[in-house]
Amino acid sequence: MPPTGVKKGSKRDRQYKDIVKSERKSGVGETRAEEIAARTVNKERARSGETRTASRSSTKDISASRRGGLRSGRPGPRGRTREQLYEEARKLGVEGRSRMNKTQLQQAVETKKH
Repeated sequence: MPPTGVKKGSKRDRQYKDIVKSERKSGVGETRAEEIAARTVNKERARSGETRTASRSSTKDISASRRGGLRSGRPGPRGRTREQLYEEARKLGVEGRSRMNKTQLQQAVETKKH
């Protein structure tokens, strides 16, 4: 089911269905495929101004399709960006987060969660 605000038959609806189909073909489960598709479509909607509000990481980060292409099959650190970790740390109330690097933010967020 496409994200809220996506009209049936629209470009974003077709994009959502294509992504779900592609993910399913690559062996991803139905629920996970729908989640990936919804997140991708929502990010693209935010980037192109189709939503009322948009997070900073949605508008400033590279596009979802480009990010997937760059990070797939790549050795080294994966996962959330420093900016995403910073936002989560801010929501959790981690002190001194502005002076932390990505690794320190990861550790602080994990510690705060548990």
